[in-house]
Amino acid sequence: MKKAIALAALAALATGAAATAGVSALSGTVTADGSSTVGPYAIAAAEGFQKKNPSARVTVGISGTGGGFERFCRNEIDLSNASRPMRQTEAVKCRDAGVKWVAFTVANDGLSVVVNKQNTWANCLTVAELKKIWEPGSKVGNWNQVRDSFPNVPLKLFGAGTDSGTFDYFTEAVNGRARASRSDYLATEDDNVVVQGVEGERGALGYFGYSYYEENKDKLKVLAIDQGKGQGCVTPSVATVQANTYRPLSRPLFIYAKRDSFRRPVVAAYIGYIFNNEKAIAKKSGFIALTDRQLKKARYQYNQALKANSQ
Repeated sequence: MKKAIALAALAALATGAAATAGVSALSGTVTADGSSTVGPYAIAAAEGFQKKNPSARVTVGISGTGGGFERFCRNEIDLSNASRPMRQTEAVKCRDAGVKWVAFTVANDGLSVVVNKQNTWANCLTVAELKKIWEPGSKVGNWNQVRDSFPNVPLKLFGAGTDSGTFDYFTEAVNGRARASRSDYLATEDDNVVVQGVEGERGALGYFGYSYYEENKDKLKVLAIDQGKGQGCVTPSVATVQANTYRPLSRPLFIYAKRDSFRRPVVAAYIGYIFNNEKAIAKKSGFIALTDRQLKKARYQYNQALKANSQ
């Protein structure tokens, strides 16, 4: 009976119905760190959750997906925001430290390849052309080396730092192997630096998550991508990402929750708040909401985690 009451209480907290369940107001701190891509989503979720629960606090750090997993596996934070799945080496570190977790898919993203607004020649690039630009050892330094019809304009590259899940995903999707990339570009964990760099250079090209393009579409031009399998040029959007036609640069985004932390009502309630408001959070932060199938799976995982903690 006590287990059933505890489970009902947590479920009520997650939906914001604490009063009807006779549960006192939520309080305490939830600590999160990780992906710069997931950062805007986590911040939007934290703001909404804190508005409903003024005594609760959610802190969101941005040290990159790799940096977040480092802290997570050192038992320093409750949640790790990630733009890629945890690597095997990271999982071993967590297990060695006694850290158990549950991974939730919280949103979708379409990595966006952007150029300067003055770029009138490029509207779509093939994955093969992206590989030509970004592969290890590439010496492509001018737009006319990408395609003969492009003008003689120096190409300046901006992209994700090596601690970023965006770097891992982009390099694997484009170059065929995660972390395989030319190194002579401006690499940063701060996507705003990419925005500023591309905005300031006529021949610039960069990449980052869809939300940063949405926030800065008045400053930048996004390119369509041709996978090269007869599908033609596809631009990142809510529709193309959810339909899985924006390939190969569509990806899910994650929040990893430490099971020990999940036992605390404030942490469980924060995750529950996300799934009860995920469409609004995604819209506010410029991301692409979960599909119905993804949301059903996430809620099942959430309920299973609640049950496990009530036993």
